[in-house]
Formats: sequence, structure tokens, C-alpha cells
Amino acid sequence: MRGRVYTSGGASSREKLEEETFTIDDDISHLTKISSEPCENVRKAMPNERTKPIPMIKMLSGREFNYSGRGRFSLADCSYLLGRCLPVNLCSNERMDSEAYVSQFSSDGSLFIVGCRRSHIRIYNVDSGWKVQKDISARSLRWTITDTSLSPDKRFLVYSSLTPIVHIVNVGTPETESRANITDIHDGLDFSDHVDSEYSFGIFSVKFSTDGRELVAGSNSDSIHVYDLEANKMTLQFPAHTTDVNTVTFADETGHLIFSGSDDNLCKVWDRRCFVSTRKPAGILTGHLEGITFIDSRGDGRYFISNGKDQTTKLWDIRRMSSTPKFSAPKLFSWDYRWDEFPAEARRQKHPSDQSVATYRGHSVLCTLIRCYFSPAYSTGQKYIYTGSNDGYVYIYDVVTGATVARLKQHDATVRDCSWHPYFPMLVSSSWDCSFARWEFPGNGADPVLHKKNRRRRSLRP
Repeated sequence: MRGRVYTSGGASSREKLEEETFTIDDDISHLTKISSEPCENVRKAMPNERTKPIPMIKMLSGREFNYSGRGRFSLADCSYLLGRCLPVNLCSNERMDSEAYVSQFSSDGSLFIVGCRRSHIRIYNVDSGWKVQKDISARSLRWTITDTSLSPDKRFLVYSSLTPIVHIVNVGTPETESRANITDIHDGLDFSDHVDSEYSFGIFSVKFSTDGRELVAGSNSDSIHVYDLEANKMTLQFPAHTTDVNTVTFADETGHLIFSGSDDNLCKVWDRRCFVSTRKPAGILTGHLEGITFIDSRGDGRYFISNGKDQTTKLWDIRRMSSTPKFSAPKLFSWDYRWDEFPAEARRQKHPSDQSVATYRGHSVLCTLIRCYFSPAYSTGQKYIYTGSNDGYVYIYDVVTGATVARLKQHDATVRDCSWHPYFPMLVSSSWDCSFARWEFPGNGADPVLHKKNRRRRSLRP
């Protein structure tokens, strides 16, 4: 499989080094292009625009003249136009009562959920001017809310903490205030197997399946758990890694494949159709030099990205996976990501058996399990990757070139989570400075400004 190398003649020496060493496979380059670029007929009809962006007015004229032969914009045409409308203009910044740990739009973008450390979850109605639809006081937390997930039908929300109990609450009730078992029932779903009643573990990641019937979770018991909501019981629990499972997600809408990432530096692929007989992962992907904090699937059952404590985001193709871990790179540096700076001499180190498709650098993954995502399919054709960062920025990378196309700066502390609206050029970042910020397209054609990094001392928190 061939790869591409991208360079930039006008970059600084450091930026040029990073871009010159950036490579990516032709397969994902082609997939990204066909989902985010105008069709060939439109390009042929505009010979002067073959190698540069087509102005919006010309795209509109081309639609009127039916250059594409469709009589309308294709989904790729829409992604091409909307994908250039980067949400880089700060519109609002709302304070919370404690550090914001998780924040996500619903799948249709009508709701926005933000969860904070001090037992506080808010659900905002985006379509009603960001009015608070549900103000939830979480139950039986240990330290913080580690994750939330909204059911596909938007009726139920689950939230997890550093305990084996995941709580589920009906968010469709009319009351705005949701106090556990006072105004709303917060049912506890037990993810333990009760084999050892003295042992307690915490859940770092929990996700609904696409059909809303199951939950998958990863925990610091080194395990993956699957809970059947209809049967109201855990149907699968197995040791998946040799240490904490920080992140799990379903690979696609079928629910057959599960991706997981751990502090053992490995990403694993699990196929539930054959797991019962093999009790082994379908494949293992090696490449991160430090633990994995988050995984986001492209939704096609093939590609996913991961954030790592080695200060990189990596893009993976499961066709590259192996049945056993590749050569394990020796740990050359002794450090703890919760309070130490990442060793400068380790930043350019590469795993000798790296199976990833591409590596994106620039942000910092320190202090906490910082999250990364593909940009939305509808509005951008998934042509970007975006991630929070310990330096208070949101970084947006071009998938194909690896270039940093924008850095959004508003927060004074770690940006642990961020979410891009599925249909509009709008992004929300949530931070440990006890706030979340809303970013939108400025509408004036201005190019995003790249801010300089600021260095500050971190607090000693996990």
C-alpha cells in the first residue's frame, strides 16, 4: 500500500520537520477526498480552479448550470463548502461550578451535554437558544464523572464514575431539576461480576450501541464490560488488556466490532461474533509509546483515531492489525503524565513497529484522559481531526496533510473534551477552568489565526 509525504516550503524549521515526516496511505487520502471534494465534472467545468479552492459563488453558479449532472449539490459538494467554514470565532463562554470533564452534542445536534467533577451534568437545548433542559445532580460519585452517553433516541443518559455502578436517568421527563431518586429515578446498573465482593473498580468509558440496546464500558480492572439494557444484566466481561482500559467504543452501527485502548500502549479490535470461541482479540495495533487516552471510530468499521500520552494522535486501519503485539519498544523515560512534563527528547521517538496510518503532533496529552475526534461526516466529509489539549487550546488537523489548520484559544486550563456540531460549523470546548466555550464560523472569510503556545504550571490532579 502506497503512502504520501507532505511538506511545506514556508514553514518554520520545527513545523517543516513535522510536515516533512508526515506520511499517510493513499486509501484514506482517496476516501477523504471523495467525501469532501467536488465531483470531477464540476472541476472540469472550472478549468481555472483545478488546483485551488473554488469560490462559493462559483459553486452556486455551477449548481444552477448543473455542472455535476445531478441538478443539486451532492453530499461531497456540501461538505466541501461547509468544511471551509471552520468554527474559529468565539461566541460565548459559560461558567460551570467545577472542572468540566465531558461534553458532547447529541447525534442530531439538538442537545448538548456537559458533565463536571462535582456531581453536575447539564443538558442544553441547542435549538431553543441553549436553554437548560435538564440540570442533573449525579448520584454516588467517586471523585468525578468520568463519562456520559446519550441514547440514540435521546430519552436516556448514562453516567459513570470510579465505581462499578453506571447510572441511567430518563431525561425525557418534564422537570428541569433532576435530583437522584427525588425528582427522577437514577437506576444503578451493576457492572461487577460479584466474584470478589471486596474488590471495587472504576469505569473510565461508557458508550451506547447504535440501536440503544447495549452499553460497552472500559474499566481500571483491565476489562471490557457489555451490558444488555433489555435483559437488565451484564452479558460479557473479560480481561482485555494488562492494565487500565481507558477507552472503548463500537466500531460501527452493527455493534459487532469494539475498539479498545489501554495504558499498556495497545489498541485492540474485538469481534463479538467469534470472541466466544476464541476468547482473543480479532487483532492488535501497535504504535503508541505511552498509554492511550481515547479512541474515536470513523464509523466505517475500518478506521479509527487514538490519543496517546506520547503526545500524538494516531490514525489506524484495522487491516494492518496483527494477531499478537509487535515488538515492544523499551520505556526509556521515567515520568508520570499526571504531573510531569513529557520528556523533550522523547517527542520525536517512533515505535520500531508502528502500524498506524498517520501520526498528528502539536497538542499535549497530560494530566487527564484528553479526547480526540473525527470532524462530522455531513458538514466536513471527516476531513479534519480535532482534539483538546493540556495547554488550553483546541487543535484542528487536516487528516490528509497533517497540517494544523486552526488552534482555538480561550481556556486557562486543560481542555479535556470538545465536540463539533454534526451539521453546523459550531464547536464547543470544555475545560478544567470550569467553563465551556462555543465557537462558530465568523462568516467574514477570515483565516484562522494560529496562536503561540503558553506554558504554565499544572496542578497535581489525576
